[in-house]
Amino acid sequence: MSKKLSIADIASRLNISKTTVSFILNGRAQEKRISEKLVKQVTDYIAEVGYKPNALAQSLATGKSNIIGLMVEDISNPFFATIARLIEDRAYENGYKIVYCSTDNDTERAREQLKIFQDRHVDGYIIAPPPDIEADIEQLIKQGFPVVLFDRYLPKVNTDYVVVDNYYSTYNATRKLIESGHKKIAFITFLSEQTQMQERRLGYETAIKEFKLKPNLKEIKFHRNEELINEPLFSYLKKNRALDAVLFGTDHIGTCGLKMIKKLGLKIPDDLAVISFDDYSLFELYSVTAIGQPIVEIADHIITLLLKKLNKTQSSSTQKMTLSTYLAERESAPFTNVGIAKKQSKAAIHQKDNGSITTVSTGKDNKGSEL
Repeated sequence: MSKKLSIADIASRLNISKTTVSFILNGRAQEKRISEKLVKQVTDYIAEVGYKPNALAQSLATGKSNIIGLMVEDISNPFFATIARLIEDRAYENGYKIVYCSTDNDTERAREQLKIFQDRHVDGYIIAPPPDIEADIEQLIKQGFPVVLFDRYLPKVNTDYVVVDNYYSTYNATRKLIESGHKKIAFITFLSEQTQMQERRLGYETAIKEFKLKPNLKEIKFHRNEELINEPLFSYLKKNRALDAVLFGTDHIGTCGLKMIKKLGLKIPDDLAVISFDDYSLFELYSVTAIGQPIVEIADHIITLLLKKLNKTQSSSTQKMTLSTYLAERESAPFTNVGIAKKQSKAAIHQKDNGSITTVSTGKDNKGSEL
């Protein structure tokens, strides 16, 4: 096996200094006033011998790796997987590669992954933050790294983020169920103190309170073992057969819920109307009414924000973006005699609280109604 060629080997072969070779390889020839003739001599030689510079060494020399660290909760989840692919495509078009990881919403695992990203000398970070990661994110920002959060944000950390209007989404869906004649509506979700989950719960509770109905809230601890989700779900639905509608807080718990509803022999929507947060192919296939997130817009805003930071074409002020969702009405929860709820979005609250720029895009339901 032949020895891997080094900068020293190239310098020796061409009878020039290692420093000159390094400057040329790291794109600093013009800065260092190295002649075009010498640059061509070096580039021709490395092309001839197939030399590939060490990426880590090159990043140390230039201060840039052209790698972005992308941290999501679960890369196998359709929402995160689609966003990751869209971000990867845009990043690649702009000369960047993506390094992925999943945290399972585990703080210690996230910290370990951040250390790996730092060891790889990534240029910027895109993060769906787990709980209690504030200090670690703050440290990245203090070190000068651009950080864009998405799906949820950290109220005590001043950095860019892209989220959807979770509060209005569940408020509007709950209100539509009420105006369609449903009175005993449950909100079944995962137990979480994170912003996106808290706002979804608050939207449901606000609509229920507005119509003077009794809340039916069931929060279930997340487990990778689906049986530990299904068991309390089944028990709750079996015990509360008087329910006439259910709003599920995520696609994961919504999928589990559909299985348990079928196991109980309940008919949708005759016995139980169903809406789930997050729209994906399975819900479309089985005609489940769903709150959909504008995934293409989310991904586009995330990577645009980060690229602007990396290329220093954005001002130092943080950009906090809240996008609208859409409501896809299907057979599991047909709406009758309803209008569109007056929009009292959380976006306005974000803007009042921190004075940041808040963008709300227009989402449409499948009947062309703005959500």
